Amino acid sequence: MKVSIIGGGGLVGSMAAYALQCGQVVSHIALVDVNKDAAKGQAVDLLHGASLVADQRITAGDMDEVATSNIVVITAGLRRKPDESRLDLINRNVDLFLNLLDQVKAAGLKENAYLIVVSNPVDVLTYLATKRSGLPWQRVIGLGTQLDTARFRSYLAKRLQVPPTQVQALILGEHGDSMVPIWSSATIAGLPLEQWLDFSPNVQREVFEETKTAGATLIKLKGGSGFAVGLSIREVVHSIALDSRKILPVSTLQQGLYGIRDVCLSVPTVVGCGGARQQIELALTPKERMGLQNSARVLRETIDQVEERLASGKPSPPVSNQTPQAIASSEPSKVRPIPRSAWQPVTAKR
Repeated sequence: MKVSIIGGGGLVGSMAAYALQCGQVVSHIALVDVNKDAAKGQAVDLLHGASLVADQRITAGDMDEVATSNIVVITAGLRRKPDESRLDLINRNVDLFLNLLDQVKAAGLKENAYLIVVSNPVDVLTYLATKRSGLPWQRVIGLGTQLDTARFRSYLAKRLQVPPTQVQALILGEHGDSMVPIWSSATIAGLPLEQWLDFSPNVQREVFEETKTAGATLIKLKGGSGFAVGLSIREVVHSIALDSRKILPVSTLQQGLYGIRDVCLSVPTVVGCGGARQQIELALTPKERMGLQNSARVLRETIDQVEERLASGKPSPPVSNQTPQAIASSEPSKVRPIPRSAWQPVTAKR
């Protein structure tokens, strides 16, 4: 199976490639990036270790790689600039993403290919990709809260001093401020959290706060998340490649579960051959259910405003010479409803 990573020269894309190399499942990893030297450098670096890991083809190329790819992962995105509004960043990343999506389609995206969206705002972009890619909605999967869930489990394990692999807990909804911790179904080795002496409401608050701010913390400390997001992407890719049918909190088009429709956000999803094989409706507490529906409202309002701008032809702020970076899941996208008054034509300043 061939996987092409668009944005493969950046931090997230290259980490995803390394995770896939160490995973030893896919047969061909192709890195595509606007910075061709960066993509080539990452590919050569990975190739140097190939003899120590697995017999895989690792290459750097142009968008033509898509035509022979089984899975296409899009990680390219733009960082927020000083004094830039959240709306401006969303608009610029939407325009960049749609341009990349057009190139992917022009290159000849296979009818049975899979598209994995990592770029932020991931839920908004996954929705646009679902509507515009030409693929069945089941084959368009956003990374969603897969990374948030991994962080959540790890922080909880650290606080309770238990093995991280035995923690089962979920973050659902938006990959952003309105994400929802699902405490009601969380367990450690199959045991309810209440059975653990160190568990308390204070631990709940602190662990969730650490999870929500993890991306911003890593950007401050080292420039962004790399290792964990790479592994999170690998989890989705491998579940498809191996038809593992793992239940993952990924972002897909919602069509009625939890009372939510016509928006992409994360719910427990069976991922395997064919993509999103089934979306699962958990028995949530009233608070959790309301939180998930609030996530849907937040995202629906943002999508409406993005689509209104696209339909009107209003320009987004100029990208200038900023190189797209694969920062997509290093910080949750803080998507919030934007007042209509904020929609003003943007004049390029050079």
